[in-house]
Amino acid sequence: MQTGSPERRQAAGWEAAAEAAMKQVRVDTGAAGEPEHKAGEEQPKDPAPAQPRAAEEGDARDPPRQPPTLSPSKQAPARVVCAHGKPRSKGRCCKRSSGRRCEDLRSRRPVTVDSSKARTSLDALKISIRQLKWKEFPFGRRLPCDIYWHGVSFHDNDIFSGQVNKFPGMTEMVRKITLSRAVRIMQDLFPEEYNFYPRSWILPDEFQLFVAQVRMVKDGDPTWKPTFIVKPDGGCQGDGIYLIKDPSDIRLAGTLQSRPAVVQEYICKPLLIDKLKFDIRLYVLLKSLDPLEIYIAKDGLSRFCTEPYQEPNPKNLHHIFMHLTNYSLNIHSGNFIHSDSVNTGSKRTFSSILGRLSSKGVDIKKVWSDIISLVIKTVIALTPELKVFYQSDIPAGRPGPTCFQILGFDILLMKNLKPILLEVNANPSMRIEHEQELSPGVFENVPSLVDEEVKVAVIRDTLRLMDPLKKKRENQLKKKADALNSAHDTALERSRQLGKPLTGKEDPVESAIAIPPDSSTNSEAHLPSICLKQVFPKYAKQFNYLRLVDRMANLFIRFLGIKGTMKLGPTGFRTFIRNCRLSSSSLSMAAVDILYIDITRRWNSMTLDQRDSGMCLQAFIEAFFYLAQKKFKMLPLHEQVASLIDLCEYHLSLLDEKRLVCGRRGTSGDRPPYSGTPQEAAPFAQPADGVPQPHAGSASKPSLYRRPLS
Repeated sequence: MQTGSPERRQAAGWEAAAEAAMKQVRVDTGAAGEPEHKAGEEQPKDPAPAQPRAAEEGDARDPPRQPPTLSPSKQAPARVVCAHGKPRSKGRCCKRSSGRRCEDLRSRRPVTVDSSKARTSLDALKISIRQLKWKEFPFGRRLPCDIYWHGVSFHDNDIFSGQVNKFPGMTEMVRKITLSRAVRIMQDLFPEEYNFYPRSWILPDEFQLFVAQVRMVKDGDPTWKPTFIVKPDGGCQGDGIYLIKDPSDIRLAGTLQSRPAVVQEYICKPLLIDKLKFDIRLYVLLKSLDPLEIYIAKDGLSRFCTEPYQEPNPKNLHHIFMHLTNYSLNIHSGNFIHSDSVNTGSKRTFSSILGRLSSKGVDIKKVWSDIISLVIKTVIALTPELKVFYQSDIPAGRPGPTCFQILGFDILLMKNLKPILLEVNANPSMRIEHEQELSPGVFENVPSLVDEEVKVAVIRDTLRLMDPLKKKRENQLKKKADALNSAHDTALERSRQLGKPLTGKEDPVESAIAIPPDSSTNSEAHLPSICLKQVFPKYAKQFNYLRLVDRMANLFIRFLGIKGTMKLGPTGFRTFIRNCRLSSSSLSMAAVDILYIDITRRWNSMTLDQRDSGMCLQAFIEAFFYLAQKKFKMLPLHEQVASLIDLCEYHLSLLDEKRLVCGRRGTSGDRPPYSGTPQEAAPFAQPADGVPQPHAGSASKPSLYRRPLS
């Protein structure tokens, strides 16, 4: 019979129950039966047998109790298994799960951004990083960062990993002369598709051609009174731009030799808002070059002139505030209006302009469709030579970063709402403040709400799209889901064996529903929807037929030979002719050498960069056009070129297949350098002379052209 106060008896009962619970935990934890030690506690090497507990005050009369025995109906529950089917104790999991937990912790770390070279885009970048809750390194760091944000060039510093917001060669590619040449090649192939770019001449090389063509058109149409605009090749922010009415007005005195320029037809009938001329700055993200990925921001900026527009005449040709929309020029006009409203002032959002046009009955969807088409076609014209720059700076197989870039497209809407490409900027201004003159000669930087609204969204959502940890998080979520499904299947199978249905506590899938979502999965819940819309490869089917020059660039890169070079030597050109079987009785190898020398010499004389000798991509394209016209005489130019590309890819695929068979010696697993197959390369028929020719339908349907070399 127990004695003592009820409090003492109750305390003794609690202690006895605690001992029983501890022994039950030992039973659950596994075969050894040893209690789990906390981290940092010293574990005895030779554990002594358990000693009876010293009686506390008030327990003297209570005899020691034995732990209660479990009845058959209260047996210890079956061991808990982890998601991989391994037994686990309380608070523990198998090694695979603990390893995945470490991966989860790594994936939850903030993305690191090196902003030490950001320059004028720094303020908008800082705001974007803060909104994303990422980590900025404004002075760089010794360890690699995930993303490097450069203000001007890919070559701002040496990077061997991560992602950088500049492509090598982009600055050179969007210079006015290079852009004009790239678009002109596409105009030769597809004149109707590329009529959004004004007719251009390169000075001083094409000055005589410019004079002759203008005279010829005037002789045919005496009423034609054109206006031309002269733009220095390396100019920016409106520097050096002027208008002329006649070729004789071009300022030839010593400037063109040291500073080449482009002269273009001036668009005399632009769309006006409030009687003012304006242009559109749209932001385009080139997310990837191969495969090609293009995004367009849903909103942009509209920059207005500050003087009411009149069509050009000899009296107003020099009125830059009437004809030039450059913000850097018009900000110095006394009529420039700084406004915090997106609907008023000399700088507004493009969406406000579209809203105003929509209220007048304009089909906004048609306007956007035409702009998207212009952007995709322009990028398609730029990518071939960008690939050559890219393989030169980041050769395949060598360490290097991946690249992306925000481009600024300057577009003018004509009175009939047709978009015209003015130029492309490799380094569009991302400043979110403007200078305000407080007193004569005293300026202060004032925040610009219009700039901040557009530019911060573009930078922030570019970073979201380029998030290097996003795929890791998505893959881990997928692994977790697969593990839960596997555990669910295991539990179901066990329940069938025991003949008992699963309860909510035993079902791992039901248990997972109650677990709060990982912080990494909803880290963007506080952010607005992404302002960048993918347009390629989304609309690839409509535009892939235009990528003929891209396929030519793949051929060019294949025969460059030495990694890192950008020009094709005479041996490489001869190998191209030989491997593609383009020589014949009418085109001997001696004629091939002469063709190479003539074209290469002419192009080298036109380029300022004389560091490397050899055939550049544009010279190779000219030679390719010549060969296509010589071999397929009765077809339009784009069909001639497509047929010759098909022929080259066909012979190269056969050659690669032959090399692969010889190299593999019956083994499998390797891929040839060219990933296409003979059937993929072209649907050829074999005429009597044995030279494969395309079927009649293959050239007439450009959309059937095969994918480019990889």
